[in-house]
Amino acid sequence: MKTVINENERGFLFKNGTYRKLLLPGKHRVATRFGESCVKVNVAHPVALPNVDIAVLLRDEAFARSVTRIDVPDGHIALRTEDGRIVDDLYPGTYCYWNCFREQSFKLINTTEAELGGLTAEQLMAVPRHLYRSYEVAEGEAGLLYVDGQFVRMLKSGVYNFWLNLQKISVLRVDLRAQQLDIAGQEILTADKVSLRINFVCTYRVVDALKVISEINDYKSQVYATTQLALREYIGRFRFDELLEQKDSIAAFVLKQLQAKQNALFVEFSDAGLKDIILPGEIRDIMNTVLVAEKNAQANVISRREEVASTRSLLNTARLMEENTTLYKLKELEYLERICDKVGTISVSGGNLLGELREIMSSK
Repeated sequence: MKTVINENERGFLFKNGTYRKLLLPGKHRVATRFGESCVKVNVAHPVALPNVDIAVLLRDEAFARSVTRIDVPDGHIALRTEDGRIVDDLYPGTYCYWNCFREQSFKLINTTEAELGGLTAEQLMAVPRHLYRSYEVAEGEAGLLYVDGQFVRMLKSGVYNFWLNLQKISVLRVDLRAQQLDIAGQEILTADKVSLRINFVCTYRVVDALKVISEINDYKSQVYATTQLALREYIGRFRFDELLEQKDSIAAFVLKQLQAKQNALFVEFSDAGLKDIILPGEIRDIMNTVLVAEKNAQANVISRREEVASTRSLLNTARLMEENTTLYKLKELEYLERICDKVGTISVSGGNLLGELREIMSSK
């Protein structure tokens, strides 16, 4: 029987189930009566024959010249490239690909290491996503890389990829930027047992990312507690009235206390401030009553001062008029002018009113 192998095909000749040789494109005679058979395959597909070990085929020199072989060992994967384009990923095993029309190349990648590195962006996209995990360290952060619970190195800002193999990988991110701590509604007793609610704020930043994670359990809670205790220490020293008189010094004292302990916390405190002091309802009512009384007393003092000044002015005016007759008459004319300004019309039943006024003024 004649068999035709096309240009894009290759044939495998078997006799009684045993592989004999590779048939290249052309016409071939297959003696079926003697147990020969031919299996034709398309060279566009990987070499894969059922029930035939690839090692058997590789014994044939013609077959070995027609294919490119790749052995992927355990703990590795390979990226297959055809004519410079990534087309496939290969798991551990032996593979053969036809090199008749396309150039085959392979990128062997070790998956037993911790970090997935040394790959281009295109190669990384071809790696199966379930084989690795990505971690991103943002700008202003530090990443701490741990392998099997042991610290390995510090990671700067960027994206890092690690294999999901037998090693346990973890990345802890620590914010190195300035952070604001708010202590809101903190109830604190003064020395005279007055309960106040304090709103306080401070600013700090981490200066040693490794130690703040490895030597302190939840450093943010530690910073909060340290600030809280400094507030209580200061406010508990003074009576309520004393505290109100020097409330501007609270922030400076607390900041000094925090800076004295910052090395033990591996942070740096840069600022602190008192936002509010909230008084209890009954204390607030008393304070308002005292304030109203003080303002009323101030108003009375001002009123009395103005009355005294007015009386003193009248007395000085009377002395001047007593000593100067002309000034006295001018004052009379001034008052007469004011009276006339207030009068719209004057009705007189008899007599000369203007003449009488003239006589009155001239007799003075």
